[in-house]
Amino acid sequence: MISAARNFAADLDLRQLAKLRSNSFPAFLDAATLELSAAFPRKARNWGAARKGINLYLRDAAYNVDLSTQYELHRIRPLLEVPLDKDVATGLRGEPEGAGLPNWGTIKRLTAHTSGLYQQVATQVAARWGVCRVDLDVFFWRPR
Repeated sequence: MISAARNFAADLDLRQLAKLRSNSFPAFLDAATLELSAAFPRKARNWGAARKGINLYLRDAAYNVDLSTQYELHRIRPLLEVPLDKDVATGLRGEPEGAGLPNWGTIKRLTAHTSGLYQQVATQVAARWGVCRVDLDVFFWRPR
């Protein structure tokens, strides 16, 4: 899985990412998720792991000052999803906006629908906190 994810990331054109807008980014992310999942070994093919891998890579690229400057990745930072895992899910479910979220299962069982529910809540929480949605990972990953 790691090798497939590295190869996938190596093939992403960071210059093209900066050109994506709010209306085209979701389609890019969905297509990339399916492509990466298909590149995983047969028994490891799952949507959730692929989505998290892409979200982690994009977040790290946007956070990297040199890459962000070179490829103008500041443009996509407001579009990025928060990488979902148990800590982020627990954090979101603990916020007032997250009271109705479904219980967290595992990343392997994460579906596009459930991810979308969590991302909607993440958008609301991020707006209330005055941060980008992707930044919530930093807050929820650390113990309070």
